[in-house]
Amino acid sequence: MRKVIAAINMTLDGFCDHTAGIPDEELHQHYSELLDNAGVTLYGRKTYQLMQFWQTLLKNPSGEKSMDEFAVAIDKIPKIVFSHTLKNTEWDSAKLSNQPIEEEVSELKQQSGKDILVGSRSLIIQLMNLNLIDEFQLCVHPVVLGKGLPLFDKIKDSTIFKLLRTKIFGSGVIVLYYEPTRQ
Repeated sequence: MRKVIAAINMTLDGFCDHTAGIPDEELHQHYSELLDNAGVTLYGRKTYQLMQFWQTLLKNPSGEKSMDEFAVAIDKIPKIVFSHTLKNTEWDSAKLSNQPIEEEVSELKQQSGKDILVGSRSLIIQLMNLNLIDEFQLCVHPVVLGKGLPLFDKIKDSTIFKLLRTKIFGSGVIVLYYEPTRQ
C-alpha cells in the first residue's frame, strides 16, 4: 500500500505562502529528491498554477543547477489536479481528476508503487479531515508573516502526531517529519 505524504512549506507562525520561504540550493535539492522518490503528486488548482512556473525553466534554464534540476523533477512526476474550473492542464505530465478526492486517493493508496505526495494546502486540509494522510513533512521557514492562510484551518478533529525525524538546513529551515497517531 502506498503512503500519502503531505509536504508543504510554512512559516514559523503557521502560514502557507510559497513566496515567503527561503528558496536556496539546499531546499531545491530537498524537494527534487522528494519528487524523485514519489510516484505521483496531487495539487489543487491554485498550487498547480503556481507550479507551472517551473515549465519556463525547462525551456530556458536558469543556469542555477538546483533550480534547473527541480524543474526537471517536477516536470517528470505525474500530477493529478483537483479543480472545478480548469478545463485542461497544459502540461503533459498532469491530468485533471475526474472523481472526488476521497475516491481518487483511496484508489491510489491501494495501488503498488511509490508514495503519493500532496503539496496543496486545500488538499491537505481535505485529506486530513478524511484521515487519509500517513505522513506530514512540514518544511518550516524562519520567517514570521503575521497574516495569511494557516495550514491547519477548518480541521474537524484534533490530531496527535508522533515526530519521526527532523532535517535542518543551513538557512535555518527545518523539516519536521510527523505521522498522525489516529487516536
